[in-house]
Amino acid sequence: MDIIRKSDTWMHEHQDSKLLGILRIALGLFILFKGIYFIQDTDQLQRLITMSRIEFGSVVLAHYIAMVHLVGGLLIALGLIVRIAIIFQIPILLGAILFVNSKSVLGMHSELLISILVFLLLVFYLFFGAGRYSVNYYVKKYDERTTY
Repeated sequence: MDIIRKSDTWMHEHQDSKLLGILRIALGLFILFKGIYFIQDTDQLQRLITMSRIEFGSVVLAHYIAMVHLVGGLLIALGLIVRIAIIFQIPILLGAILFVNSKSVLGMHSELLISILVFLLLVFYLFFGAGRYSVNYYVKKYDERTTY
């Protein structure tokens, strides 16, 4: 419990950090561009899914992954309903880490490292939210000023 309390205190102290906002925007843009890449090369994504021995509908799964990356990346970059967008991203990243990139664990190839880093950043923002430099923050502040 002490770790949770300390991390919550740290986040409240650094909520105004521009670096955390820039990092969230970069994470969202990375996921968005990965979704664009998947849309441009859906066949490659389907091959990755098939090679990972996932038996159910690789075509449907490939389109789901691409759309979740597009929409989720945009929402994360804007800071709009970030936690919901992250909840949809986490299973995809877990699948990428456990099934797709697991063959390269001994070699630690760069896609696996990137997947792990993105997963850790998603977990961080899942717990601590979008921060001050987000659409959510400004909507909340506007609602507080206009309440009757």
